[in-house]
Amino acid sequence: MNSIEIRYTFRHTGSGNIEMKWYNIAQLEARAATELSPAFSDEYELISRDLFTGLKDRQGRMIYEGDVYHQGDPNILYVVEYKGAGFVGKQIRSSSYAGLEYWKDRIEVISDVYRNPELLEAAE
Repeated sequence: MNSIEIRYTFRHTGSGNIEMKWYNIAQLEARAATELSPAFSDEYELISRDLFTGLKDRQGRMIYEGDVYHQGDPNILYVVEYKGAGFVGKQIRSSSYAGLEYWKDRIEVISDVYRNPELLEAAE
């Protein structure tokens, strides 16, 4: 990874709306978090911090932990996880894993587990 980037996911405490912010380490070190965004306040609940995998999907979108994707068949979905010493895709309806680096040319991110939790719930 050339630059460590983190996606922060927040839930507004009043409305329940999900808001995401993306920052690299240099931005986080340059100023206090509360100066970066109003989401770093009492009005929002921090749900997750997700690392950038260093990869982009076939549409050029950056791939983060918690992203939901398919590899060509939209009926077989995976969620990005950090496992062991790297990132993998865990198939939602089974316990099998797929290496992100190996399949990167076929991956298409369709959502994430925060904005569309029903993708995971439907599989259970």
